[in-house]
Amino acid sequence: MTNITFTMIKPDAVSNGYIGPILAKINEAGFRIVAMKYFHLEPEKAAEFYAVHKERPFYNDLVKYMSSGPIVAAILEKENAVEDFRTLIGATDPSKAAPGTIRNLFAKSIDANAIHGSDSDANAGIEGSFFFSQMERF
Repeated sequence: MTNITFTMIKPDAVSNGYIGPILAKINEAGFRIVAMKYFHLEPEKAAEFYAVHKERPFYNDLVKYMSSGPIVAAILEKENAVEDFRTLIGATDPSKAAPGTIRNLFAKSIDANAIHGSDSDANAGIEGSFFFSQMERF
């Protein structure tokens, strides 16, 4: 168990103006933002980031969606970060997400589900390092 996790506010949430409210929920839950970037994820980088899903039928649509507009990537810090963040964001399907979770409040659909959260400590390290160098972390 580590105290670091990785998140991305996805294009649908960014275009709907939810960056501020989502960051507020993250802060209210006791997470500290260690590093953060706002940028457009190019298709090649989205394909590389989601390469683990390359054989899945939704892969091409996922890459297209994630490169369709700006995102906010961030490294967050808190004790038990991965598990607590997964609880905060809620189920992938917003119709099944617990009331008050980020996806319950801000997601449009299972595909446009507002936010990504690392699913393990190992992936939090891998995903955070994909977007941030050690020098960019505070």
